[in-house]
Amino acid sequence: MATITSPPCNTATLAPYIPSSETPWSTQRIKHVYRRLAYGANQTDIDAVLTETPLDFIENLVNNAAALPVTPPPFWAEYTVNDFTDFDTENQTYIQEWLLQTSNDTINQGLRSRLTMFWMNHFVTELEVYFYAPYQYKYYNLMQQFALGNYKEFVRAVGINSTMLLYLNGFENTSGNPNENYARELFELFTLGENNGYTQQDITETSRALTGYNHWTSPGAEITFDASTFDDGPKTVFGITDSFTYDGLIDHLFEQKETEIAQHICGKLYRYFVSNEVDTLIQEDVINVLAQTLIDNNFEMAPMFKQLFKSEHFFDDRAIGVIIKSPFDVVFTYLNESNFFYDDTMMGAINYYAGLIGQELYDPPDVSGWQRDETWINSSTLTGRWQMMEFLHNYLYDQGLEASFIDIARDLSSDSNDPFVITTAIVDFFNAKELFTTTDYDIATSVLKWEVPQNYYDDGLWNLNWDSAPYQVYLLLIHMMRMPEFQLK
Repeated sequence: MATITSPPCNTATLAPYIPSSETPWSTQRIKHVYRRLAYGANQTDIDAVLTETPLDFIENLVNNAAALPVTPPPFWAEYTVNDFTDFDTENQTYIQEWLLQTSNDTINQGLRSRLTMFWMNHFVTELEVYFYAPYQYKYYNLMQQFALGNYKEFVRAVGINSTMLLYLNGFENTSGNPNENYARELFELFTLGENNGYTQQDITETSRALTGYNHWTSPGAEITFDASTFDDGPKTVFGITDSFTYDGLIDHLFEQKETEIAQHICGKLYRYFVSNEVDTLIQEDVINVLAQTLIDNNFEMAPMFKQLFKSEHFFDDRAIGVIIKSPFDVVFTYLNESNFFYDDTMMGAINYYAGLIGQELYDPPDVSGWQRDETWINSSTLTGRWQMMEFLHNYLYDQGLEASFIDIARDLSSDSNDPFVITTAIVDFFNAKELFTTTDYDIATSVLKWEVPQNYYDDGLWNLNWDSAPYQVYLLLIHMMRMPEFQLK
């Protein structure tokens, strides 16, 4: 197998990407956009984008994602515990329904779903902690609502979301018994970054400003503010004393620490969308510039996203194929690119497999979330990825849809009968970059040829109409998914 080596540092700037003979507007770059900013696209959609300019493409992509309506609420969205007839059974059923809804949204909603998943791994909660369907929905709805919105208002809304109040013990935070859990994560994870511009005293005083959100009209209802449990005394945060309320504290945080917040968030977004490798040059010329754009737009995120995604830095060759796919990246991108059939049965199995190999939807490992990139891969999770993808293809066989394998081979190779042409077309389409050596293509071609005698290929007798062709393409796809290159985007 090919050895994956790290590319040299990306020195391209945030200047808008203008195609040239050295950096042409190509299907490879369009696939790069779709794999990073969504979960892939099929050949027809990719070809259509070739007629657009890169800047118009990104402009429309961001605008459309920002305008996309949130997923409609289920009928049980506002249930309290008293509204359930059989709580344990119905709650479990509704949770599973919403897991499927979220998965189907994720594969279909492009940039908005990509960012929704990002924020679910930033403002982390764990379903196993609260395990309550209405709170699961309300948390997801908030992530969708603010996915491309105003970051300051996002932070404000998250802190009093019932799911977060339950998860990080905000509902236990009262004037008589303050709880510092949320205040600590507000600084360390959600805004400033670990040990960056705050003290333990700031955390203690901030927790007092966050008191009072612990009132239920009935069990399982939305958690609301109760003035009787709020600490209305003076608090000193970042060296300034005031009788901070919740809203006042959030305003104060963003007034005093806007630079630290913007740089922390832009750095995290950069590592997610561009590369996990950040040196001093990238910090100063890319991340800090994006942070200033965020500040200049009063923490509205869309202008910052457009600046990054339109840039020559994002489109640089050294940005392509350098991030390891998450489990959902592997399977959702493949399904979108192949146009293969899937249904709720398959999606339920995908959620199960993804959980086994490290990405259980709504359940990151802890409050810091999945650490992504290289942490996705070890000897156990890698073989689990292979098994997940084998299940997908076997499921298509079980449904009598093996002709799908031939369809993708025909479409990508222009219905060639040359095994090397077919192999190269398929492998290059599904991988971010070409394979390392010609030998790698030769090995893959031999997999496609299977047990068919060589003279049938030499004489041009074999083609994709052969009865064995679906199985042969199946074998090639399974082989391809075990390549190191397939794990990269």
